[in-house]
Amino acid sequence: MLSVLVYISKKEDPTINSRQIFLLIGLLLIAQILKINFKTISPLSIIVTPTLIISQGMSTITALSWVSIALINWPNSEYGMNEYLLLITFISSCIVAILGGKIRSRAQLLQVSIFVPLGAFIGQYLLLGINNNDLYNFNIQNLISKQGNIISDSFLLATLMLLAIIFMPILESIFGLVTKARLLELADQEKPLLRRLSIEAPGTFEHTLLLCGLAEEATRMIGGNVDLVRAGALYHDIGKLHAPNWFIENQNGKKNPHDELDNPLESAKILQDHVDKGIQIAKRYRLPNPVTNFIPEHQGTLKMGYFLFKAKEKDKNISENNFKYKGPIPQSKETAILMMADGCEAALRAMDINASDKEALKIISKIINSRIQDGQLLDSNFSRGEIYLIKISFLKVWKRVRHRRIQYPTAKNNDFS
Repeated sequence: MLSVLVYISKKEDPTINSRQIFLLIGLLLIAQILKINFKTISPLSIIVTPTLIISQGMSTITALSWVSIALINWPNSEYGMNEYLLLITFISSCIVAILGGKIRSRAQLLQVSIFVPLGAFIGQYLLLGINNNDLYNFNIQNLISKQGNIISDSFLLATLMLLAIIFMPILESIFGLVTKARLLELADQEKPLLRRLSIEAPGTFEHTLLLCGLAEEATRMIGGNVDLVRAGALYHDIGKLHAPNWFIENQNGKKNPHDELDNPLESAKILQDHVDKGIQIAKRYRLPNPVTNFIPEHQGTLKMGYFLFKAKEKDKNISENNFKYKGPIPQSKETAILMMADGCEAALRAMDINASDKEALKIISKIINSRIQDGQLLDSNFSRGEIYLIKISFLKVWKRVRHRRIQYPTAKNNDFS
């Protein structure tokens, strides 16, 4: 069963790490120990809270698989097994798994921790008075004797769920979990690191904001993780904080230090350095691994075309490997989308405002197809339909941002209202 659970979790999320698998297996083993050795504990208290943690930190499918395996062969208690209690546990866990995979704020989690135990209480109150041997025999005496247990079960469940929510940030840090609530917090542009980027590298920050629009729309179109790609886009270029003036978007028409350096090989090392420094900064600020992965993967193993061209002007035999990013190539659809958006952003920004949709789509297709031919998307597993949707989404965003403004008339004395 453990191997089945691990297989499903890896199938659902290929980037799942060993710590998360350890957490998944650990929670299952704890549930098994509790249900075998502490038979008086309600299955509600054993199953529902871990389901919330798994659905929030991993995925709904993984959480549902965990629930199905954990509930297999539930032992009889000293009072006998009540199938209705297991049914209520299963339904409550499924609700938590589905909602947990969608919830995007701590406030919504608090609501779930109140309403799910309340629903379980109502379910137990209505169903536990039924005699297991006779579906139509409602046993009033059975219900009255179990009311105390029903209240204590629901109260314990609510308490455990609240504790899970309180300690969720600690679990995120220890096991590398990335909840939607955590991603939304990271995307807050008042975060110190993002404020630094906007002040010290304003051109890079503006590039980042447009990139967010492109990547979010494309990810939404293919049903990907929009919250993850937004956070990844915001932090993908934080390495440029190390030396912002070496990147053209931050130079404001001033002299380009690469021209003064006049050494394409050294310039290529500076470009690679912004990836390496970005990873170091991400670790210093404790960004989650799935967000940090955007930093190297959005560049993949692409060639630094401009400096390679300059180097070949001086030495035709120079190795192209010196002008490639270290990689790896994108390992998820979200990081691959950011790579494609990064390539299209500058080209779309440079296009004439009067350019047609056909011309813009041609540019987008050319850049994306070049990434495909270069092998950058081999590990991303896109279908042809998804690639088409990504192209169309980039076009939609370009059409939004290229809108015209009305030229307002001005009076000679400039005092009209």
